Amino acid sequence: MFNDQDLQLIEKKGITPEMIKTQLENFNNGFPYLKIDSVATVGNGIVAISDKDASACIAQWNEFKAQGGTVEKFVPASGAASRMFKNVFEFVTANKPAPETAFEKDFFDNITKFAFFPLLNKACVELYQLSIAELKEAGRYVDVARTLLDEKGLNYGALPKGLLKFHRAAAGTVHTPVEEHLEEGAQYAADSQSNVNLHFTVSPEHRSEFKKILDAKLPNMEKVWGVTYNVTMSEQKASTDTMAVTNDNTPYRDAKGNLLFRPAGHGALIENLNERQAQVIFVKNIDNVVPSRLRHTTLRYKKVIAGYLVGVQQQVAKYLTMLDEGNAPLKEILDYVENNLFTHNAAAAEMDDAALAQYLRTKLNRPLRVCGMVRNEGEPGGGPYLAYNADGSYSPQILEAAQIDASNADAVALMKSGTHFNPVDLVCYIQDYKGQKFDLKQFVDYSTGLISEKSKDGVAIKALELPGLWNGSMSDWNTIFVEVPIETFNPVKTVNDLLRPQHQ
Repeated sequence: MFNDQDLQLIEKKGITPEMIKTQLENFNNGFPYLKIDSVATVGNGIVAISDKDASACIAQWNEFKAQGGTVEKFVPASGAASRMFKNVFEFVTANKPAPETAFEKDFFDNITKFAFFPLLNKACVELYQLSIAELKEAGRYVDVARTLLDEKGLNYGALPKGLLKFHRAAAGTVHTPVEEHLEEGAQYAADSQSNVNLHFTVSPEHRSEFKKILDAKLPNMEKVWGVTYNVTMSEQKASTDTMAVTNDNTPYRDAKGNLLFRPAGHGALIENLNERQAQVIFVKNIDNVVPSRLRHTTLRYKKVIAGYLVGVQQQVAKYLTMLDEGNAPLKEILDYVENNLFTHNAAAAEMDDAALAQYLRTKLNRPLRVCGMVRNEGEPGGGPYLAYNADGSYSPQILEAAQIDASNADAVALMKSGTHFNPVDLVCYIQDYKGQKFDLKQFVDYSTGLISEKSKDGVAIKALELPGLWNGSMSDWNTIFVEVPIETFNPVKTVNDLLRPQHQ
């Protein structure tokens, strides 16, 4: 099936023959749907924290840092912003004389409100010797849109979101998401020595542009916030790429006979996360940021879920130590696993002491994450569930709609009854109770990948995505869902989202 050139490419990427075999088997066999026990709701898998308890969590977070706890902020930032401009691309392709759809009219009517407007206006003048207002007056809307998207203009159609001008800031400046994450880091993730550790995953072709922003902004931001930044970057590993296949599940080859490998989605970033060394790691999407004047709620609840995480980790460590010493109150620990970690196994009640102790050790000695969940305001699909595991237990899991059998009426009804959805607001504890870092790759459910249909040079192909970073890649973690306010969720999925009050 593979020639010498293929084998050289596979070896160069760091992919083993076993991995290729597994990928092809996944294409042939597909991935099983997950069995759901129930939707997670407040009181059934989701914790609602009172104001009093929230203050206690914040105090616990501050104490953890004061005692030398290590912390880092991990931001996936490598994805291109092309989907953010999908509607603008369609407008250019259609070569319309004027905006027609509600989206197009909203974009052009409010174009001066975008933080990138001054740059775009300047680019239009340089390219066409006309301002945006003059181009619009002349009916040259497509030229304005092209200037935003194309390489000769701002090139926003090819850049990652982290490099785009999102928000107007103080003194007439504008901020990219990178700068907003830097400020956030100073406000809730600075350690006892006022060090702020941030890690961005970036694409190779944009690393230098990220570095330019950091070199230009960090000195002043360190003065403003009174911190020292330690910012690192990494790239998605070539060894996580997956092979594309044709519709009959044979490896796709281009016109020159070369195999095609594709990046395997954000699940590949478990490799990058696994290289981080801090005890506590915040994970947050690059586009979920707001200007400083609207950041209070976000900052408060970041500290709340971090403090909750620390409290759970300390209790788990206490129980594991007792299990080591042979004096563990097994019934009390089982009660904690069921009612605090929301992990249930009907067989546990029938286990003898030795088997129960081993079961509890297995369930406790795992990476831990606390995930903020927001109320569902009409966005059905992926979110928090209690789903079954291979050992017969069920526990909190973040599922996407694709992991649920659309032909199963009961499963679909469960999905649609969800009260909350996942905003990707995670804080993780990745060391064990003895202070040793977990090998996060040992806690991935590799049966939860995704197969999608794509097109390459006019040929229908299939692509394989690894288990998602906050889905299957963290499937065997201890997971706790905590309700957080909707104000903490402000994503920018389309360019017009930047017109929302939260981004103005």
